[in-house]
Amino acid sequence: MSPPPSTPPVLTLIPDLGDLLRLQPQYNAATLAELALHLGAAEILWLSGPDPDHPARDTFAVAGLKVAELAPDWAWAEAEHAELTGFMKQYPQGQARLRQAGQAERGLENLLNGPQTLSGLTSPDMLGGLTAYHAALAAVLDEGPGTRWHARRLDTLTSVLDGRTGVALAALDDLPGLLERSPQASLPNASFIPGEASRLRALADRALRLHEDDDLSALLAALDRESGDRMTPKAELQYAAANIHLAVGDLPSARSLLEVAAHGLKNERSLPGLVLARLGQVRDAQGERDLATRTYRAVMALNFAPQAAREAAQLGLQEPFLLENS
Repeated sequence: MSPPPSTPPVLTLIPDLGDLLRLQPQYNAATLAELALHLGAAEILWLSGPDPDHPARDTFAVAGLKVAELAPDWAWAEAEHAELTGFMKQYPQGQARLRQAGQAERGLENLLNGPQTLSGLTSPDMLGGLTAYHAALAAVLDEGPGTRWHARRLDTLTSVLDGRTGVALAALDDLPGLLERSPQASLPNASFIPGEASRLRALADRALRLHEDDDLSALLAALDRESGDRMTPKAELQYAAANIHLAVGDLPSARSLLEVAAHGLKNERSLPGLVLARLGQVRDAQGERDLATRTYRAVMALNFAPQAAREAAQLGLQEPFLLENS
């Protein structure tokens, strides 16, 4: 009796939206971690960009998912693209081509407009739209600096992935090319449903992105009701609530929440820098310059702090923070 056919090794590609993850209730940084854990991953093969402030880096870390950095350094391609487009803007024919490329970019924006889900991001319509986008750019600007050497980048990633299995995080628009080039690659089952961690992450993300017509009282009440989890701890919910109080000029409430959040910090990656930078600003706005300065210096002394936190601390060290309209 012949043995059953062996199951071929599988490489599962998870779509990455970068900073757009912060805008998605049903497909955010916590969703990526939930999905990876659902797939049985202990490690993420990172094929996306090198941004140290990528929202998934924090959630992967606290979820116990190791990250293997496999993406090539493509900064040189970005520089070549900027040089080419700057040159093309000087000439009518180049300007016309850039307008055509702009139409393709707007088409991609329309494709990604609105709430996204795993099923939508991995659908034939989405994959077909992404393929059409890259084809349109290559037709107008040629493969090379104009496309940021996209085909070459895909070939490089395919080579890096050769023989590897597991779960990989890849930029959404790279998916069609990687699936075409990598026989072992597949997409996750679109029936996956985000869990409680995604809901809580969505609440924090939404509270950190205020709109003029928001019901701030409802947002504050929602944040206060939650106890947090490992991906979105209570300290981050307090940080989000403090930002709302700061936005309306309620410095005492903002400070109280930030000080409680600061004492509740554990081993989070980005949150200490964000909390302390904001706390320094609030102390500055209350006229406690010496204490604010010490708080800014604490941010700069951290092993890691998001760029926004470091910039806020550096500015605070140079001159006192003042509330707008104060």
